[in-house]
Amino acid sequence: MAEAPASCGPALPEGTQAVLSRAVADAKMADDRSVTEGYLPQPFPPFARRARCASPLFLVNEAAQTMHPILFRIPLPHTTLKLWWALAAVAVIALISAVIALVRRERSSASIGAGIAVLAAGGGWVWRTASYSGPDLPIYAYGVMLGLSLIVGWYLTLPLATRDGLPKETMANCYVITALAALAGSRLLYAVTNPDEFKSVSDLFALRNGGLVAYGGFVGGLLGSWAFLAPKKIRLLAWADNAVPSLASGLLITRIGCYLFGCDFGKRLPDDAPHWLKTLGTFPHWPPNTLASGDGSPAYLRHLDSYRGTPLAAELARMNTSFPVHPTQLYESLVGLLLLLLLLWQRKYARFRGQVFFLFAFAYGFLRFLLELWRDDVERGSYGPTLDAHIYIPLCLLLMGIGFVFGISLGIVHTRARNFARALAFVPPIVAYLALKPATFAQTEPYQLSTSQLIGLASALTVSFFYARFWEQARKAPKIAMSLGDPASIRALKLAESGDAPQDEGGAAEDETT
Repeated sequence: MAEAPASCGPALPEGTQAVLSRAVADAKMADDRSVTEGYLPQPFPPFARRARCASPLFLVNEAAQTMHPILFRIPLPHTTLKLWWALAAVAVIALISAVIALVRRERSSASIGAGIAVLAAGGGWVWRTASYSGPDLPIYAYGVMLGLSLIVGWYLTLPLATRDGLPKETMANCYVITALAALAGSRLLYAVTNPDEFKSVSDLFALRNGGLVAYGGFVGGLLGSWAFLAPKKIRLLAWADNAVPSLASGLLITRIGCYLFGCDFGKRLPDDAPHWLKTLGTFPHWPPNTLASGDGSPAYLRHLDSYRGTPLAAELARMNTSFPVHPTQLYESLVGLLLLLLLLWQRKYARFRGQVFFLFAFAYGFLRFLLELWRDDVERGSYGPTLDAHIYIPLCLLLMGIGFVFGISLGIVHTRARNFARALAFVPPIVAYLALKPATFAQTEPYQLSTSQLIGLASALTVSFFYARFWEQARKAPKIAMSLGDPASIRALKLAESGDAPQDEGGAAEDETT
């Protein structure tokens, strides 16, 4: 068999030639075994024929090469870099920010700056011997997208909060606290669902190993917001209505980072799937030592492990990519865009504080439940009872449909549209039952809900209950339903931010009554 010329396609990663040599032998054995053991080798999918190199030894999908966990690398000087240098710089910058905040009489910002300075200085002392050396500094795709989502969320949330009458400086500090709590919560939920990956507490902070769980971030951010706002007597739901659009934009952006990394992938696409979808759903085999977690995208490694010892394993080695899968990362990114538009529209017709937040929690819970049906990554975790899929999944969708009818649908003002939406809510469980119903009882498939499906179902039903309750309260007392919190506390925070002296108690009480 002739080898590909050196000028054909990309250079082979180090060690790939040995892997490919073994792949040739495995392929021959697989072909022989297919005759004697009844295997039916599957033809190469259409995208393989569009590879850069025509050699059957090294079939690479050109589009898949653009998906990589590292966007680019920053060259570093050929010397050892101490970790405490960076932490000391962070401490100095935070301390300067705290001093500037004190001059401006922004006590809350000064406290946060001083706290960050203390933590950075303490970290510098603890890790004073830690060092980093290498030819370059990798800039990871997911980290860039996560940082971009936080910046977009900042410029999306604060104007909305200010427009509603919330104190701007306080909300800026709340955003920082919420973001940090969300990151902590997302990491903790990942650790709970994947305990085998964590041998010590320090592993929690090794963010390049393992991942984050979106629902953990939602719960952590909600708790962090409550802890920050409760002493200031600002309603949590008033802040949540302004914050959830940034969650939707975060889904839109960070899931693109997941796609570039290759995690959170879906199940294999059928053979008759569109070519463009197969191209989007094909993930590459990275060069060795790209990441500490493995020499390939999660989808590629998952397929390599699942089909080990079968003819499909040799086919994987030939393609050097995963089989085409559902690009569920992009599906959820589109969900984020849809939710963002929906939430910004809902804000115009809100009748009580928390209405936008409840809509997000229900809509994301429902859509995430559906997306999980196409997910195939094992890190999600599964919990709860195991029932037949054709019963369990439609039952959960039916419960969410009932929650929509008696809760969320109340926000649809027009009667005909509301009745149509309520009838439409029962279509998903019917469709799911018909699609999953086995031909015979012996072919039933057991199913267990994933962690995100359980949380999505529970949150959707919970917010449906409170949506109906708050809607009724808004009908009876619309002004109270739209209040931001304690008026005197909010007024005092605004005066403190502007630097004006607060009014006396009599004046404040007089303003409040008017």
